Amino acid sequence: MATDPQFTTTVRHEMVQISTANTNRDGTGTLGTVFTAGATGSRIEHIEIMGVGTVTAGVIRLFIDDGTNKRLWREVAVTATTPSGTVVGFRTTIDCSYLSVVLILKSIESLKASTHNGETFNVFATGGDY
Repeated sequence: MATDPQFTTTVRHEMVQISTANTNRDGTGTLGTVFTAGATGSRIEHIEIMGVGTVTAGVIRLFIDDGTNKRLWREVAVTATTPSGTVVGFRTTIDCSYLSVVLILKSIESLKASTHNGETFNVFATGGDY
């Protein structure tokens, strides 16, 4: 059993833009790859989702893909937003540094995202490789 803490050694900031409607909760349909683990695994510390333009109420789904199976990891509710000069667009953050939300990917895994409605979102993930 390891007694020394394990820290990431290479900082990474990855992103994908998604816009194809996908109502599936089973990992099928169109998914965008947000973050692919490094050769010795990775840890994601922070995920940010931003609507590009007007968005309606819906859901962003995040999946873990092990190369064979895609499993639903989180669903994020999207609130209807019409950005303007005085209203900011939809934005939400998932802080994965808390013990209840820690997201560690094995070397063969990746984080994928889909949008329930056919609207454009940027999904950013910040973390590092072990």
